[in-house]
Formats: sequence, C-alpha cells, structure tokens
Amino acid sequence: MRDILSDLETGDVLSDPDPIRRAQSSMRRPLPKRFYEAAAVAEVDGSYAVQLDGKAVRTPGRTLLALPTEKAAQLVADEFAAQAEFIDPTTMPVLRLVNTAIDGVATDPQAVLEDILRFSSSDLLCYRADGPERLVERQSKAWDPVLDWAQSALSARFVLAEGVMHVEQPREAIAALGIHLSQRREPMRLAALHLMTTLTGSALLALAVDAGELHAEEAWNAAHVDEDWQVEQWGQDSEAIARRSARKGDMLAAVALLEALRG
Repeated sequence: MRDILSDLETGDVLSDPDPIRRAQSSMRRPLPKRFYEAAAVAEVDGSYAVQLDGKAVRTPGRTLLALPTEKAAQLVADEFAAQAEFIDPTTMPVLRLVNTAIDGVATDPQAVLEDILRFSSSDLLCYRADGPERLVERQSKAWDPVLDWAQSALSARFVLAEGVMHVEQPREAIAALGIHLSQRREPMRLAALHLMTTLTGSALLALAVDAGELHAEEAWNAAHVDEDWQVEQWGQDSEAIARRSARKGDMLAAVALLEALRG
C-alpha cells in the first residue's frame, strides 16, 4: 500500500498551527482519493493498530500507527471511515495528534513536558482584568475554582496579577506541576495535554480536564472569557468564528483521545 500519510503531510498542510491557514493550504493542493473500503483496528503485539483493508497504516515517520487502547485506535479508524471520495487531513484531528505523539513527542517527551511548564509560568488564569466589574466577576467565576483545585490537589499555589505585566510564579508551584506531569509522560497523553495547553493558553485548564475536574466545554469556555467579552462589546467576523470553531474541534479531539487512552 502506498504511503498515504506521507503524501498527505508533505509540506505545510498540517504543520501550520492556525486551522484556517491549514485549511487554505490544503485547498491549494489536490486531495488524494480514498483508496480503501474499510478502516478497522487489530491487536498487534499488545497495542492496537489501525488498518485499511487489512493493511497496516504507518505514520509519516514510517512507524506503525498503533495506540495503547482499542478505544483510542478506534477514534483514528473512525476518522478514516468518515472520509468521503477524497481524504482530507484537516478533518482528522485525532490522526494528526497521534502522528505528532508517535513521531515527535515519543522521541523527546521531556521537551514537551517543559514546554507545558513554560505555559504554566505565565498561565492565562493568573492574569486578571482590572475592570469592568462584570468581566472581573466572570474571570473569577471561571478561573478561581481551577486555581483552588491546583492548590488543594497539586499543592501548587499561583500568584495573580492585574493586566499583562508578567508576574513571577513561585518555583514551588511550577515544581509541583512538574511532578504531576512527570506521571503523565506517555507520548499520546502528553501530546494531548500540550495541544490543550496551547489552544487554551493554560496548562492549568488542560490538567484540570485531564484530572476530571472540568469538562471539555467548561475548559473551553473558561479559556475564552476575555474573548467572549470582547465579542459582546464589538462583535465578531466570520473568519474569527471559523478559526475558533476549528480550534475547538482540535481541543475536543485531544480530550476524546485522553478519555480513550484510559480504556
């Protein structure tokens, strides 16, 4: 079977973090036709491999596309099964995330862990508006419970600041998050956490979802308190709506993968 995933991911089709530019890039190049009838999952050496018409799928790095649990592998198989006449990788967020985990995160999980910690050192939840009062109240309602959870469950106490001026977080708080993350070094889990962190601007929101403290929708709304406030004041254009929708799709895919990895 031809290396369909390498064909799909050559160039910048999937590398751009902006989902709108990613989609535009995809539209500029012809999509490959669907060449398989069925997508399925098969157990292989204790893992679960995705197969197309009984043949193994490989990542762009030529590694077998295999996941730790059957449910997780089924998510990828379902994305393949959902393709119509053409295969559109922009509609396959779990596949993109799994490829990143296998070909990238697995080679250096420590670097990914440290990048999440860098986000936590300037976490979204720590930077508060000084007004208007209704926005301040919304931030407190959405963000304070997560900070309280981090302090009680992780022994990580974060310092708040008004405005955008950087505030130094206690080393003990960052170290506590590092210990927590070190117990979550599985490449796919770490990849999902990293994606959720970058999409929300908050490592704390990502970890709260992973711990079951927040639902995905709650975390997504919490990450967009400021943006939603601005939309209420000034409105929103169609491109911004499309970009946010695509990013939310990536977020939900990461959460779905985390849940499926639990078996």
